[in-house]
Amino acid sequence: MPRHPALLDTDPLAPFPPVEQALRDPDGLLAVGGDLSPPRLLNAYAHGIFPWFSRGQPILWWSPDPRMTFDTASFRLPSRLRRDLRRSEWTVRADTAFDAVVSACAQAPRPGQDGTWIVPAMRRAYGDLHRLGHAHSVEVWEADALAGGIYGVAIGRMFFGESMFSARSGGSKVALAALAGFLHEQGCPLIDAQVENPHLLSLGARHLPRPAFMAQVQALVAQPGLEGGWTARFGTRPAAVLA
Repeated sequence: MPRHPALLDTDPLAPFPPVEQALRDPDGLLAVGGDLSPPRLLNAYAHGIFPWFSRGQPILWWSPDPRMTFDTASFRLPSRLRRDLRRSEWTVRADTAFDAVVSACAQAPRPGQDGTWIVPAMRRAYGDLHRLGHAHSVEVWEADALAGGIYGVAIGRMFFGESMFSARSGGSKVALAALAGFLHEQGCPLIDAQVENPHLLSLGARHLPRPAFMAQVQALVAQPGLEGGWTARFGTRPAAVLA
């Protein structure tokens, strides 16, 4: 008989089913329903699970195998972009325009996708997490305009990337590089990039089998973390230093 994803309990603190029960087709679909409250979201991420659904669908929860990840210690920008950055006047900050970054990610065109999974309910949910000190943005600025950005969720010493955008060529890559550098400084070795796509692979993302990914997540989320705003801790950084 075909398997079906689990139906979540209405209690936001109820446990998720084990990730080993996720479907193979579609890859990683684990559960349906529930809500996007901060307790539910933090519980999900801490167990290697994330929400991903489109307008008109119920909330869908995923834990694909393998998982796409970045090692913060080894992330490098493409050589051509590094050359361009040497004369760039872009600057990079954190948590100074979270809602604007999420909005820009929601509006960014995605090849092969019609619409966005960053629906209004998701924007509100991650805004709540941001105000609680768990969701963060890294922004690339060209004077007073956003050139790119990335946002995601931090628990303990683990960062779960959600989405990024470019308003200028290379903006999202610079945001990702700045995030990786900051996380490496703070003792956070891994960025979750969720599911494979050509853009992530071109930037050096690697596959981690789900058991290996889960082992790292369980160890990292249990460590003292980076809760609270990142603005002062991150500072204002010239993008040129990433070259």
